Amino acid sequence: MNKTILSIGLLLVLAILLVACGQSKENTSEITEIKSSDNQEVSELTNKEKAVAVLESLESGEKESIENFVNSEKYIQHNLSFENGREGLTGSLEYLKSIGTKVEVKRVIEEGDLIAVHSEYELNGPKAIFDIFRFENGKIVEHWDNIQEIVTDTANGHTMLDGETDIKDVDKTAENKVLVENFVKDVLMGQNPDKLTSYFDGDHYIQHNPFIADGLSGLGKALEEWAKQGITMQYDKVHLVVAEGNFVLTVSEGTLGGAHTSFYDLFRVENGKIAEHWDILETIPAEDEWENSNGKF
Repeated sequence: MNKTILSIGLLLVLAILLVACGQSKENTSEITEIKSSDNQEVSELTNKEKAVAVLESLESGEKESIENFVNSEKYIQHNLSFENGREGLTGSLEYLKSIGTKVEVKRVIEEGDLIAVHSEYELNGPKAIFDIFRFENGKIVEHWDNIQEIVTDTANGHTMLDGETDIKDVDKTAENKVLVENFVKDVLMGQNPDKLTSYFDGDHYIQHNPFIADGLSGLGKALEEWAKQGITMQYDKVHLVVAEGNFVLTVSEGTLGGAHTSFYDLFRVENGKIAEHWDILETIPAEDEWENSNGKF
């Protein structure tokens, strides 16, 4: 009798233990799923979102996004004011925050492993900036940029950063890219200047260069006035083109008024014609002033 009671007692204990273990496994499974979900959410950030998060770090001073999204072993820096490598970026955060750096992203375009960001910065005064990031395996491994002080009194009534922002006609990306590349070569590099008018819909052309009025007529007047002042603008080489839908960004090297210059030109294409243009021009410093040896391009 006692043995029977003992056996039943042992069975009850075992049953309780088995239920408890089962509940424990269920809880563990739930926790694992939550962790997996969190990890999945992080891993599913797009390259666009990662690039923007890194730029926002310049304002917040927090290192987390840079440490998460910038490759620690390979980060090629083309901003000649920064040291090479990820440490050059994280090492600047305290200073950038101390001077009240602000970043307001206006446009983000993506082609392959390249992300181009068009932003307004507060960086020792208002600046218009293009940043380009190259990704490998989900991490940023290379960065280029161009910076220009914002001019508020413009010849066209627009700001240097306002205008259309919506990406459209993604299926026409390759076609629009070819159009803009040909325009830069034919017109800006002077290979076929007689083709100028073929790239535009009459005089309908929105201009964001602060010194040039809208339309082809505005461009012509500006170039004529510069010529009278002895100011020449020469494009020598296109280094990089990033396109998504109706937006195409070209990165070129040349001279402006005799100074070695980096030209970043963003074009919006509509119905096969160039409809809108933003640019940022930056004088390239002498090599003995560079903080890294990677060059501007």
